[in-house]
Amino acid sequence: MEYKENIDPEENIEEDYIIDFITSSAISRMNLKFLIVYIPIFWFSGILTLGYWWTYQPDYTLFHYAILFFYIPLHIIAMFTIFTLSCVMFSKLILIVINLIHKPKQGIFYAEKGDHDFEFWCLRIEIKKLVMWLMNNWPLPYIDILVFRWFGTEIDFSSHLQDSWCDLEFVKFGRRVMVGQGAVVMSSMVIGKYLIIKEVILDDYAIVGGMSAVAPGTIFGKESMTGAFVVTAFDQILDPGWIYIGIPARKFKHNIDTVEKRAVITKKNIDEEEITEVKHEINIDEDKKSLI
Repeated sequence: MEYKENIDPEENIEEDYIIDFITSSAISRMNLKFLIVYIPIFWFSGILTLGYWWTYQPDYTLFHYAILFFYIPLHIIAMFTIFTLSCVMFSKLILIVINLIHKPKQGIFYAEKGDHDFEFWCLRIEIKKLVMWLMNNWPLPYIDILVFRWFGTEIDFSSHLQDSWCDLEFVKFGRRVMVGQGAVVMSSMVIGKYLIIKEVILDDYAIVGGMSAVAPGTIFGKESMTGAFVVTAFDQILDPGWIYIGIPARKFKHNIDTVEKRAVITKKNIDEEEITEVKHEINIDEDKKSLI
């Protein structure tokens, strides 16, 4: 983790970290000047949308107006799709330019005007917040996963975000990770007068409980999980195979219900109240079975 040379975390006093708490999902110190970036995004997206509408304008006859009225729901869906995807595309282009000017990095920075790391972080968050708002209201499944991948988050389609908020940078997902409804995964936050940015890692089969908050630097071990309304601490490591509860998160018990690999498949016949266990050989070399 990189720190600015003029900030020593060990020398910060307690008053620097209290009262003024905001996250990347609600930035109270955001300057209105960053909202100007929405103008070119909406402008060019609107031009493409109107271009589609102009192309399919019928001649001014009663028959063509009847056809237009019949197909107008499809035209609305097409225009909404073009506008949304155009906003995502232009946001990505602007973000590429911003990252070329100032590369995102981890560390502790001053959350104040004049600090380039803080100001560029605010600008990146504002752009990504627009994109995620558009995609979270999109009816098609997995569209948010596509946007996460396109904007640099390491995540595959086996993971799920159930109406949760997750930062789009410095977050790594393993396989089959689930983030519960209303949960917040933050790789960055502002506490007091400091901006903290550090990577969050959610290993395979990790589960973030509903309405929980994951602080920057948190590492979920394989098959670890948090209950509902749990808050992790900065730089906290959750051991593999454990369930965590409380504020801050603390060990509760082993997660015995989640098993990554099993040699026995259990089948249940609910009508006849029967349980059948079928043993299967694990497809792995003989000399490596002892490692499982």
